[in-house]
Amino acid sequence: MPGIVNLNKVRKATQRANKKRQADENAIKYGLSKAEKTLAKARADKAIQHLDGKRRKD
Repeated sequence: MPGIVNLNKVRKATQRANKKRQADENAIKYGLSKAEKTLAKARADKAIQHLDGKRRKD
């Protein structure tokens, strides 16, 4: 026969597992790959440099 089980610990462990599973699903569904992130950052940096190059110097 198994020992005494603390139901609060079981409940919390189950909730943590569910949150981790949901987070993993969201990362797959909504997350960007590393290549996509670096490409987006490079494009943003290039746009900023382009705008800074058009700045007037008075």
